[in-house]
Amino acid sequence: MQCPACFNKLSQMQIGTLTVDVCEGGCGGIWFDAFELQRADDPEKDVGEAMLHISRDPVIQVDFTRKRACPKCEGVKLKKHFFSSKRRVEVDECPNCGGYWLDAGELAQIRQEKAEEAPKPGRPGSGLSSEDIRYLYRIREGNRTDV
Repeated sequence: MQCPACFNKLSQMQIGTLTVDVCEGGCGGIWFDAFELQRADDPEKDVGEAMLHISRDPVIQVDFTRKRACPKCEGVKLKKHFFSSKRRVEVDECPNCGGYWLDAGELAQIRQEKAEEAPKPGRPGSGLSSEDIRYLYRIREGNRTDV
């Protein structure tokens, strides 16, 4: 497969049971087949750690304004969209096969964004269900003496 960003030949990288195609020695981008990105973007797992350090050629300049071709689907252009509602990381997705192209550094940005969204201990969303919260609220309201 050919890199959609710098046209370098993509090489396979095996991480556990996950195999992705990377632009090693080129622009440092990563191709994820459908559903592979979800397996690699979890900061709690070490699966994606090796993908954060793909070697790049500093001479290669990527044109981010150019439409990119899907490396798997002949004649199909990738569509740009934001990865989450925070609108920080723009990724390329194939409308045909569902694969994702991430430029160098985008996986780290996605993982950082997910880490920021993770519930913090002692805050709402730290494991209490909405039913638990309603129960605690009823107890609190039942114990009020100023009513």
